[in-house]
Amino acid sequence: MTVPAGEQSSYSRREFLESSSRNAACLTVGMMGLKDVRSPVDRLQVGVIGLGDQGLELAKSFAGMGDVQVTAICDVDVARLSTGQADLKEIQNSRPLAFSDHQMMLERPDLDAVVIATPNHWHAQQAVDVLQSGRHLYLETPTAHTVEDVDRIRRVAAKSSCVVQAGLPQRYGAHFQSAVELVQSGFLGRVPLARAWAVHQRKSIGYCAESTPPRGVDYERWLGPAQHRPFTANRFHSDWNWFWDYGAGELGRWGTHNLDLAFWALKLGLPKRVSSTGGIRTFRDDRETPDTLTVTYEYPSVDVVWEHRQWGTRGIEGRTSGTAFYGERGTLVVDRSGWKVYGNRDERFAGSSEFKRNALQSFVQSIRVGDSSRASIEAGSLVSTACHLGNISYRVGRALDIDAKRLRVNDDPDATLLMSSG
Repeated sequence: MTVPAGEQSSYSRREFLESSSRNAACLTVGMMGLKDVRSPVDRLQVGVIGLGDQGLELAKSFAGMGDVQVTAICDVDVARLSTGQADLKEIQNSRPLAFSDHQMMLERPDLDAVVIATPNHWHAQQAVDVLQSGRHLYLETPTAHTVEDVDRIRRVAAKSSCVVQAGLPQRYGAHFQSAVELVQSGFLGRVPLARAWAVHQRKSIGYCAESTPPRGVDYERWLGPAQHRPFTANRFHSDWNWFWDYGAGELGRWGTHNLDLAFWALKLGLPKRVSSTGGIRTFRDDRETPDTLTVTYEYPSVDVVWEHRQWGTRGIEGRTSGTAFYGERGTLVVDRSGWKVYGNRDERFAGSSEFKRNALQSFVQSIRVGDSSRASIEAGSLVSTACHLGNISYRVGRALDIDAKRLRVNDDPDATLLMSSG
């Protein structure tokens, strides 16, 4: 497939798409028979971009399926590639090819699907490149680093015949599904308030001086479209989440999962107003994203509230991370261990269920049956946008009035700029 010129992602820093010849090569591959490659085969051939904790977990999970083979892996860190090859060989009895450049990986004609689990600032370019090449896509959340690029990926995916699934595995767990069904059944009565949260004891990332990148790391490629800056160890690998150039903080890390349950159960779109308060209240280090944050998403008949603390010892409703629905006839609290209704004589509860494996199996099955509607990107786009808006409100220091139909913030140039620049 080809992607209309207007759908190309707006990448910055030294025109990082200078490798236009490789893009053209990938696009040519996409038009020369990838339809046959993507048809059901004995073993689905998967490539994984990004081998941090989440990417390696996904790669190993796919490799553990009897009908899937991880054929290629991509990362800018040679050590991670080596670990990935060794771990995957133990699982699938074959060593995947290793790449440091995702575009070179996409030139392989034998890939059916690609997983993107890189830092957020890389998602937009990589997602568009994958869809241009004609491959199915499993995309971690937030789906992109800015509101603008989230919507761009959504529009590109809508024009594609490929399966595109956002990394929202909780949607595939039976107990999450039954909790949503109970809320939607009216059992709780009217629900004027929902709350989602994450309370963790994160470690300080300290203060780091500029230094030389570790041996075997292509730091220039890791930066990619982000603003160039010298290497510092605490802006790299898992700590990138706490810097605006690459991540979206705790709200982006856990909010996409737990706020998604609230939006799903209450059938919500974007809010009319977003307001955030918080700051870096506890840690003394180089981080930029808040360690304490409360975000209120206002709708005509319900408020949805996000809260995180990166220094807490006890979570809301006694749970480290979760979602609660406060109804007129009871409160339902759900997390990965199960759900329970409080304040209603008719006791209802459910234990935990498998969800991570189910999500990947659903992705594979959608590809095999050729049904792209089974794995819509819409939910991932909605919650990613909501999380970004919460962070933008925090960064500009005021509430945002949202024009949901036009996907814009009314009368706020500073917020509008952050919607496209991150």
